[in-house]
This record gives sequence, C-alpha cells and structure tokens, in this order.
Amino acid sequence: MLGVQITSSVPHYMTYPDINPIALDLGFIQIYWYGIMYLLAFLSAYLLASYRTKQLNDWNKQQVEDMIFYGAIGVVFGGRIGYMLFYNFGAFLSDPLSILAFQDGGMSFHGGFLGVLLGMVLFNRKYNKTFFATMDFVAPLVPLGLGFGRLGNFINGELWGKVTTSPFGLYIQEQGVARYPSQLYEAFLEGLVLFVVLWIFSKKPRAPMTISALFLILYGLFRFIIEFVRVPDVQLGYLAFGWLTMGQLLSLPMIMLGVYLLLKANRASR
Repeated sequence: MLGVQITSSVPHYMTYPDINPIALDLGFIQIYWYGIMYLLAFLSAYLLASYRTKQLNDWNKQQVEDMIFYGAIGVVFGGRIGYMLFYNFGAFLSDPLSILAFQDGGMSFHGGFLGVLLGMVLFNRKYNKTFFATMDFVAPLVPLGLGFGRLGNFINGELWGKVTTSPFGLYIQEQGVARYPSQLYEAFLEGLVLFVVLWIFSKKPRAPMTISALFLILYGLFRFIIEFVRVPDVQLGYLAFGWLTMGQLLSLPMIMLGVYLLLKANRASR
C-alpha cells in the first residue's frame, strides 16, 4: 500500500486557547474576566495617578480619587451610549431602553472617550482646574486600561481580525479558520506602546495641550491602522471604499484635533 502523508490542516498557526470568560463561579455569583479587566484598568489608573501626584504639587489624594470616579462613570455610560449611537443606532431607535442593557455587551472607545471628557469637565468645576491641565495629567493614565480592555475582548473571543493565511494568525477551532488577533495588536499598540511613550514624554514639563495632543494623534493612528485587519461590526460593515470602518471614521477627528492642538501648543510656547 502506498504511503500517505497526513498533514495538519493548520500546521503553522498557534491555536486560540478558547478561555472561559467566567473567571470564577461561586454559584450565587459569576465573576467574568471582562469585569476583572475593567477593575484592573481603573486600578492601574489610580496607582499611576497616585504616583504622579508625588511630582505635582497641585494634585492630592482626594482629587485623584474623585478624578477616577468621574472618569469611571464617563467610561461606562459614555462607552455604552456611544456604542448604541455609533454602531447600533437602528437597535436604539427600535428600543431606546436598550441603551441601558449593559448585560448585553457593546462598548465603544470613542463613546467612552467623550464620556471621560464630560466627566473631567464636571471634575474641573468642582476643583477649579483648567481643562488641559487635567487632561494632560489624565492622558498617560489611560493606555494601560485600554490594553486591559482589549485583553478582555480577546478572552471573550470577540472583535476578531480578518481571516488570514499568515503565520501571525490564530486558528480558532470553533470557526475552523485562522484570524488576525486584532485585539492583541490593539492591546500592544494602544495599551503598552502608547503608555510607554506618554509616560516617558510626560516625565518632563511640557507645554499645555502637548501631552493630550500626543495621545489623540497616536491613539488615532494606531486604531486607524489596526482597523485594516479588524472585521467591522456586522450590522455596519464598511462605510465606504470597501475598507473604511466606523472605527477609522471616528479616529480621524482625533488625529486632526491632536495635530491642531500640537501646533497650537508649539506656537504658544514660542
């Protein structure tokens, strides 16, 4: 009998580990990894902010705690409202109360970002701080939280990249295909890389607005690039040209605003 070579259908791919989204099941309550990632995001922001107050005389512990509180409310409600308005507007129109259905999932970074901006406006009114004094302080605290959020997406097996034959793909047994792990790309660029750049940049005194501007430019660029390998939301698809996604459309104003603020800050410093 002739010998037959049997080769694996996925010889060069790593396999997605298919992690249980429930980290701990106590019977009367289930603790999800995604919720843990949110807690780690807020905890990392608090610890980093507490460390930064040691170098800044105009921030104290109470202000940091209130800033985290206002920011957390902005992230949660802004993220949910933004998702429904930007990504699932039809469902919102048919059932406006669905905007409160947090248990169904669906959060938007850009909505959360706008929510944080509003939260910081309210925070500034309480403590009589200027907008960019606060945002320049906050910007380096955000990226690690974004990275934790993307790890939560990875654990949940959501927001996958496109099907690929590249060795950089992950084979998903449930789907029978390999896909780009776009969640990990975002965790690396929008989380780790953005944090390192902003943290190092902010260690020296900078002109007002420059740290915020750098955050806007880099996040917008990273997100815009990664969207090319990420699958768009099924209810939206591509918005134009066969490649433009809602994530890219929402990131463009961030990049343009960041460039404007950076130029304005440089002119003011001169």
